[in-house]
Amino acid sequence: MSDSLPSRLPDEAPMIPVPARARDQVTDHNYDGIQEYDNPTPGWWVWIFVASIIFAFFYFMYYHGDVPANRSIHDSLNESVDELAKKKLAALHITELTVNEPNMLQWMTNPDFTAYGRSVFKQNCTSCHGENGQGIIGPNLTDDYYKNVAKLTDIPRVITNGANNGAMPTWQNRLSPIDIDLVATYVATLRGQNLPSGISPATYGDKIAPWPPLPALKTPATATAPAK
Repeated sequence: MSDSLPSRLPDEAPMIPVPARARDQVTDHNYDGIQEYDNPTPGWWVWIFVASIIFAFFYFMYYHGDVPANRSIHDSLNESVDELAKKKLAALHITELTVNEPNMLQWMTNPDFTAYGRSVFKQNCTSCHGENGQGIIGPNLTDDYYKNVAKLTDIPRVITNGANNGAMPTWQNRLSPIDIDLVATYVATLRGQNLPSGISPATYGDKIAPWPPLPALKTPATATAPAK
C-alpha cells in the first residue's frame, strides 16, 4: 500500500473555474439607437441613496413635525414681524375695531392707521397688486374701477372672504381682524391716484361712485405766547 494518497479520487468531478462577469456588457435594450450597459449600481451611490432616505425622515420630523418654532431663519423672521406688529398696535392703543363706513372714513384720515395698513399691504399684497397698488396680476387699486367692491365696507369683506373663485384668496386665516381692517383702510386711500397699469379696467370691473367725503381733520389747538 502506498504511503501517499492520490491528489484526486477517481470519482471526484474536476473543479471548473467560474469566469468573472465581464463589465460594460451592452444590454439588448435599444431606444432610438441608444443602448445601456448592464452594470450594477456603484456601492457608494447606493449608500448615498440610503443615507438620503434616513436624512429625509429626520428632516421631515424637524421642519414639519410637532417641534418648537424658530427652526429656520424664515420662522424667526415671521416671529419678529409678528412681534413688531403687536408693538405697533400697542402703540396705537388698538384692541378692537368696528367696521362701518363712518369709522373707515375716520381711519383714512389717521396717518398712524394708514401707515400700519401700508406695512401690512407691503408684506402681503404687492406680488399681485404691485408695490403702489397699480396692479400686476391683481386689479389696479388706484383708479375708480372695481369688480367686487361697491362701497367702502366691501373692501374688508373681500379681503376676509376672498373673491372671484379664489383668484383673490381669503386672508381671514392669515391676517388678524385688525390687520384686515387697517389694510382695507389703506387700500381705500389709494383710490384716485390713477397710477398706470398694464391691466385694462374694463377687464376686472365697473366704475363705481366716489367714496363719501372724508371727515375734517382735527387740528390741535396752538398755544399763544403770554404777553410781555
